[in-house]
Amino acid sequence: MLPAFDDTHTHLVFAGLGAHDVPVHRARTIPEFLDLIRQRAETTPAGQWIRTTTNWQELNLAERRMPTAAELDRATDRHPVLVKRGGHNDVVNTCALRLAGITEDTPVPPGGVIGRDADGRLNGRLIDNALGLVEHLVPTPDRARRIEGLRLAGADYAATGIGTVRDCAVSPEDYRVLLAARAAGALSTRVRALVSALGMTGRAQVEDLLDVMEDWRCSSDPWLLVWGAKFGLDGGLEAGATEEPYACDHAFSGMLTWEPGALVEAVEAVVRRGWRVGTHAYGDRAVRVLLDVYERVLERNPGLPAGTLVMEHGGLAGPEQRARAVALGIPVTIQQPLLHDTAEVEEGFWGPERVARLFPARGWIDLGAQVSAGSDFPVGQFGAMRSVWGMTTRQTVIGVKGPEHAISYAEALTLHTTQAARLNGEEHLRGTLAPGRFADLTVWDRDPAHCPGDTLRDLTPTHTFVGGLLVTPSGGR
Repeated sequence: MLPAFDDTHTHLVFAGLGAHDVPVHRARTIPEFLDLIRQRAETTPAGQWIRTTTNWQELNLAERRMPTAAELDRATDRHPVLVKRGGHNDVVNTCALRLAGITEDTPVPPGGVIGRDADGRLNGRLIDNALGLVEHLVPTPDRARRIEGLRLAGADYAATGIGTVRDCAVSPEDYRVLLAARAAGALSTRVRALVSALGMTGRAQVEDLLDVMEDWRCSSDPWLLVWGAKFGLDGGLEAGATEEPYACDHAFSGMLTWEPGALVEAVEAVVRRGWRVGTHAYGDRAVRVLLDVYERVLERNPGLPAGTLVMEHGGLAGPEQRARAVALGIPVTIQQPLLHDTAEVEEGFWGPERVARLFPARGWIDLGAQVSAGSDFPVGQFGAMRSVWGMTTRQTVIGVKGPEHAISYAEALTLHTTQAARLNGEEHLRGTLAPGRFADLTVWDRDPAHCPGDTLRDLTPTHTFVGGLLVTPSGGR
């Protein structure tokens, strides 16, 4: 018996939406990918949007690339199509570009990319701050359908041993759906929501978001709470801000999505209203800039509670940056499943040496950092023991990367239990099996501490309880 695990950086909302989207993660070729979209188009009224699941990688396709707008047009030219990969990349068809008014002359938003082919024509690709050019047009599914998606997705998380998720990109409407799902008894995990400021570039926009968040400040429901606000400082696999140029393009070093001074003002607006902040910083340049930002916020706001400012990912944080984060008291969340699933993609952008340095758990722990672990689904695959296995072996889809950063089973366990509960400010309530704590626990038919390699990776509990309630294998509350 073990405590139920936390996934401290994941996207339950994406998983819930994906329960009803076109399952392109099953495709192994671009023709298969397009055929899945074509099949959905045959049963979808013309003009309605078609969305895909987000948990796929182009290197899993035989062509080892993303589809283009022209190819999506062959699947359907009667529907706008939104193909998402993770949280930083979209590909859309010509119909969607037309609806959004995107032309060859459309200005590129700061911190974003509008993709073009070798001849300079639009190829349907949108990255980071350009996502909003199209995504604001996509209608959300009706609430009943979204609640059902959350029920299915939450049960999937719980089936792997996860009892609490920290969802790191929740819009205000997403949170209203989570509230409705909670009222309907459809949540199988506890949820700690980071309300998304992604795509924002100024304090005024953030202040408007904070006004909306006021309605949720006083909730005391242990199943569903707002943790704070989420910012993004750089891109993901293709646009993380690095100190040195990319291996594939020596003229490119990723991009920052905020001007640092503006981010100081925005973060300060959040903490002055009493909320916490989690900020995506993936490349080493982004980590450096974020620590500069957080240091200024701490200097200007003395006495902030410990754990108010959190670094999400810290992917390429080097020894000096890790020591600085510890000195400033900045917790960090790491996601070994993300590295496992994307190592080959990332080597193409950053080269093998930098990929081997990603998520240096050993270095963080040895410095006494407050570090906790998650998956970053849909970029990485969620699962309690899958993450533990990855942190203890440093295995990826292309072999072991950075074995010097591996940690022990016992250490990995704490990153999903006691340290995770501490990140959420709930160490007095969860994370250990002890009198007075919530009855969040998992039951296993073998001791994970003594399972060999692949057996540990795929091990799931026989039962998961949250708040004393059996949430799996019954598949929901």
